[in-house]
Amino acid sequence: MKAKDVRLQTADQLDTELGNLKKEQFNLRFQRATGQLENTARVRQVRRDIARIKTIAAQKRGADQS
Repeated sequence: MKAKDVRLQTADQLDTELGNLKKEQFNLRFQRATGQLENTARVRQVRRDIARIKTIAAQKRGADQS
């Protein structure tokens, strides 16, 4: 997910996407623990997407308060 795409989403959409990514992260961690994880790069990708969404959401909230 690109930062440009994330910036176009509303705050509600960001919250929904963040929830989905956290669920996926949990599932990936569970798969890794049980030895069923095939795409190990996806763990890193999801973690970075979560950070990207949190950062942009915080920027949007800060802009709303100004």
